[in-house]
Amino acid sequence: MAQQSLTFKGVENADQVNRITTALMMLDGVESVEVGRHGAEVDGRARREALIQAIRKLGLGIEVS
Repeated sequence: MAQQSLTFKGVENADQVNRITTALMMLDGVESVEVGRHGAEVDGRARREALIQAIRKLGLGIEVS
């Protein structure tokens, strides 16, 4: 199982963290997710681009890398 790290800029509250967590957990291939205000650690076989796109689709106006 692969682990990927994502970095965030602009996450300001727990609601955003919860929405990001839910979006990532719903992706095929994601086994577990740990999300905080500054980034996420994702375990599983999901593609990095799929993770980033799922977060961008939320329309939170944050930077993801």
